[in-house]
Formats: sequence, structure tokens, C-alpha cells
Amino acid sequence: MGARARSAVVAGLRGLWVAVAGIAGSITLFVLSVVSVVLIVAGVGVMTTPWVLGLVRHWANWRRAVAAEWCGVRIPATYRPFPDGIIGQAERCRLLLSDPATWRDLRWLLVDMTAGFVTAVLPAALIVYPVEGYALAAGLWRVFTDGTHVGWWYGFVPVSGQGTALLSALLATALLAAGLYLTPVLLRGHFLLTRYVLAPAAGELEQRVRVLTTTRRDAVDTSAAELRRIERDLHDGAQARLVAVGMDLGTVEALIEKNPAKAKALLAQARQSSAEALTELRDLVRGIHPPVLAERGLGDAVRALALRLPVPTEVEVELAGRAEAPVESAAYFAVSEALANTVKHADADRIWVDITHTDGHLRIAVTDNGRGGAVIEPGGGLSGIERRLATFDGVLAVGSPAGGPTMVTMEIPCVLS
Repeated sequence: MGARARSAVVAGLRGLWVAVAGIAGSITLFVLSVVSVVLIVAGVGVMTTPWVLGLVRHWANWRRAVAAEWCGVRIPATYRPFPDGIIGQAERCRLLLSDPATWRDLRWLLVDMTAGFVTAVLPAALIVYPVEGYALAAGLWRVFTDGTHVGWWYGFVPVSGQGTALLSALLATALLAAGLYLTPVLLRGHFLLTRYVLAPAAGELEQRVRVLTTTRRDAVDTSAAELRRIERDLHDGAQARLVAVGMDLGTVEALIEKNPAKAKALLAQARQSSAEALTELRDLVRGIHPPVLAERGLGDAVRALALRLPVPTEVEVELAGRAEAPVESAAYFAVSEALANTVKHADADRIWVDITHTDGHLRIAVTDNGRGGAVIEPGGGLSGIERRLATFDGVLAVGSPAGGPTMVTMEIPCVLS
């Protein structure tokens, strides 16, 4: 019962937070969006609309993140990717307005400020409203009535004296008992409504094919670039050093009888070059697939990664097994890039990494207490993480209000063995 009560109170507080933040944020963003779109005809909206719609996407992604974290409701983000390269504001505005996901976001803002507010505030009401019933029974009814006339209504109970005040306490007890069981369900209902509005309906298969086509192309391009990098590193690094070792050994062979001292020096140089070549090969292998990842799994690999960071980092891992090697590799490098972005841009003094597996999804959350303001931009680090995850049908959500904290959530569907 204690655990159920805590769950109900937490759900109620979360519902209240979503309701208050939702109605303020959704109304503000909807008004800004409408005004900005209308001002396109005057030319001003071309500059402001991409910025405003970017905030709308950021707001929707935050709701996706808390829906998955709090209630396990996963809401896919099916935004069309921007083309590679630098694009102008006018083209960005056109691409945003031609994306069906943009109009689903705007429709969701309307729903969120109305039905969404009601469904979010209900869990809080079931926890808070009974307090009024008990207060009336404790004597608060005297403030509203003289004992003969109805001075207050508690629900459907007209309070006119101590007797009816006790009835209000009875009703409050019934509401509280219902709240212990229904509050988490009602909060989940709010997020299910959010998913119903935000998730694509018509043309979902077409959108799915488009996303898969894009991610496949990105995967091929990434693999080709990675192969070119490996070839370049081998050619410029280890290969050059091994060639130098061979030349030194050839010289040693010619000098070993005529000039033993010179031959000894060249042998030492060859040994040093071979050691440096071995180090470069190890670094190259670590960049392809870290040995600790292959031997110990994702959790220990991320812990080893965290130990090398200049910012104190806590890693929590709850995995009952291991995912397939390609999934582990993608997750590892996604976390590595997210941590690198945090260290470089967030100005944080603490980082937390949580790795779990629930409902067939590997979920990784990277949180920092930095300055916030992180967004997914074409060509940016977060965009690269999104493309890497999309290859495995994964998703990325970023919650980063100004002033922080920032939470980068990554999910990849997979099974553990």
C-alpha cells in the first residue's frame, strides 16, 4: 500500500507539472506559430517561422521523452530530415511547412492546451481534492454556512452542517481510494492522447519507407566514410612506420659487421617504431570496435569511457544480458558522441548516464547539469547521433531548456541474450 501511495502521489505531481507547463508552453508556442506563419506574406515570417517551429519540435520531443520515461508510452518522431549542406532560411521554412509532422505538432498544441490539460490535471485532482473534503469535516464548513443553509458544495454533496461535512469526508475518502489506483492510469491516458495526436496515421507506411530509405543511405555513406578513414589512418600511420622498420632492418643487415654501434642504434629505432605502430593499430581497432565492448559489454565499455572524461560522470546500468554486437556498437558510439558534445558545449560539472532495457527497447539517457539550449540541427553532433540510431530503427529525444538541465534520450529496439 505504501508503494501504491507513493506511485499515486508521484503520478499526481507529474500530472500537475505537465498540466501547468503544458498549458503555458502550448498556448505560447501556438500563438507564436500562428503569428509567424501569417507574417510569411510580409517576409518577416520567413525568418521567424523556422525558429518558432524548431521550438515547437523541441517542446514535442520533450513530451515524447517524459512519456517514455514516466509511463512507457513511446511516441515516434517522424520528421523529414533536412538535406545535407547549408540551406537558406526560405528553403528551411518551406521544408518545415511541407512536413506533415509539423502540422501534427501544431494540432497537438491545440489539443494539449484543452483536452490535454484536463487529462493531465485529473491525476493531481484525485490526490489534492480529498484534502478539501477532510478540511470541511474538520470544521472548515463553519466558514461557509451558519448550519442551516447550504454554503458550499463538495462535489455533489451540499455542505450545510457537521453532518453533511462528514459526508464530504466520506466522499473524499472514496476519491482518495480511487486515486490510489487510477492516478497512474489517468497519467498514462494523457500520454496516450498525446501519442494519438502526434503519431502519424495516414501515409504511415509511406513515411516509414521514406525514413528507411534515408537511414539506409546514411548508413551506406557512413560506412564508406569510415572505410576511407581506416584506409587513410593505416596508410599515413601504421603502414608508414612498418615500412620505416623494414628499411631500418635492411640497413642493420648491411651495417651489423662493419659498424655494430650504428646497427645497434638502428635496431633501437626500429623497436621504437614498431611499438608506435602497435599503439596506432590498437587505437585504430579501438575506434572500430573497442575491445572492452567486445569482451565486457556495453555497460563496462561506457564506464571505461566515463573514466577518461574530464567531467565527473556517474554510470548506472540495468541490463539482464547483452544486445547484438552491431546494436551495442551503435549505442556505444552514440553515447561517446553525446558525452563528447556535453563536455565540449554544455559547461557542465556533472554528467549522469543511465542504461536500461525495458519493453524490448535499449534505453540510454545522458543527463548533465550544464547551461542547456541543446537542439538537433542539420550537420550537428546530435543530428549525427540521430542518423546512427535510425539505422537500427532507433530514436533520439532531447530535452534541454535554457539554463539546463539537458537530457539526451536514445532508444533502440532490440532483444538481450
